[in-house]
Amino acid sequence: MGDLAPDTLHVYYCDFAYEPRGPFRMASVNIGDASAKTFAELLSGPMVDIYVGQAKRHWALHRNLLCHHSAYFQEHIGDDAKKKTAKLELLDSDPVAFELLVKWLYQGRIDDVSVMPTEKKWDYAHACQKLYVLCDRISLPQLKNVAIDQFRKGCNEAGLVPGPEEMKPIYESTPPGSPFRKLVSKIAARQIMDPESTSDAGTYKMCFEGNADFAIDVINAIRQGAGGKLFEDPTEEVGCAFHEHENGANCHSGHANGK
Repeated sequence: MGDLAPDTLHVYYCDFAYEPRGPFRMASVNIGDASAKTFAELLSGPMVDIYVGQAKRHWALHRNLLCHHSAYFQEHIGDDAKKKTAKLELLDSDPVAFELLVKWLYQGRIDDVSVMPTEKKWDYAHACQKLYVLCDRISLPQLKNVAIDQFRKGCNEAGLVPGPEEMKPIYESTPPGSPFRKLVSKIAARQIMDPESTSDAGTYKMCFEGNADFAIDVINAIRQGAGGKLFEDPTEEVGCAFHEHENGANCHSGHANGK
């Protein structure tokens, strides 16, 4: 495999031999397409100790490779070029998600949920949701796209959808306009509108509470999904649909009139 064109794959040079040798520029292609020379350079230089999750699970990873992929890593560990080791803590991130990140950093890919047994598809989809949140934090849009696609595929092939317990963290961990917010709000809207589903708006109460964005996104998704169909005008309804009386009674019954 020949070297890639100069402007398609860039290496963070500052740590080679532990002294600055050029400006930082981010990767623009998959690491799996790097030349042998470039890949060897990325795996040279100092290591970084990274601790993930409340249990502080430990990884020692190549600083050059981390900074090559992510502006977040460049900002937090890239300026310490003269030290042979550095430390970074991601204590509110999920170790399972970080495992997937490490695979992608070094191999340029993660596993495809389609080749997994049915009973493992949902767990993998959920891990990809956590991977998306992690990538949103560390500025890895390329892997975010992979993660959300694997999540969607895993849900579809497992025949399952996320519940409010999975949706709430998305709205707590991603900014307004996030594609993952759009995805889960459309899933919630579809579940609410599906006549065969046991879900209704009350199912997502924990998401609605304290998060107006979720409510707005779900209502807008229902509006878009309704295809322009207009509800009946409630001001034109006859009878006592909006009156207060016992169930089954109406304003014209003897019981409702006190007879």
